[in-house]
Amino acid sequence: MSRINTPSRYGNLSIALHWLMLVLIAGVYACIELKGNFPKGSETRELLKQWHFMLGLAVFALVWLRLLTRLVSPTPPISPAPAGWQNGLAQLMHLALYALMIGAPLAGWLILSAAGKPIPFFGLQLPALIGKNPELAGQIKELHELAGTLGYWLIGLHAAAALFHHFISRDNTFTRMLPGRG
Repeated sequence: MSRINTPSRYGNLSIALHWLMLVLIAGVYACIELKGNFPKGSETRELLKQWHFMLGLAVFALVWLRLLTRLVSPTPPISPAPAGWQNGLAQLMHLALYALMIGAPLAGWLILSAAGKPIPFFGLQLPALIGKNPELAGQIKELHELAGTLGYWLIGLHAAAALFHHFISRDNTFTRMLPGRG
């Protein structure tokens, strides 16, 4: 299998990044959802928050590599070709997902910066992007939480569309992103 996209399917790098980011995003959501099960200030709650930050920042780092691979390696076409309106919706969905993968982690980094908290990243401390401003941190946190809620919907719709294409339309939308299919 090719490292770059071919006319019939995505390459290894695109496939690996897609599924790795799914795992990372699932981890981001799991950490933030599970933290509510532990008392404030507890070691487990703080650890889950740190993993939420670090996994989110990993998504932020990898999304740029993912965008670069999209720029240098054209997207394999769907066969048979879907209706034009479906292509338009797919482009909007991908744009929204990329906005989520960039915007939500960036907002998280800004929240920590404005709150004057450390920004952990797998043993490193990243620099603050802005000065301490607790009021601004609260405002950005509201947007970050809204993005998280919208993310559930976007990811769910993305998965539903892939299944629709696979089982209803019976095209190659889903299979061209599966690993190990020659």
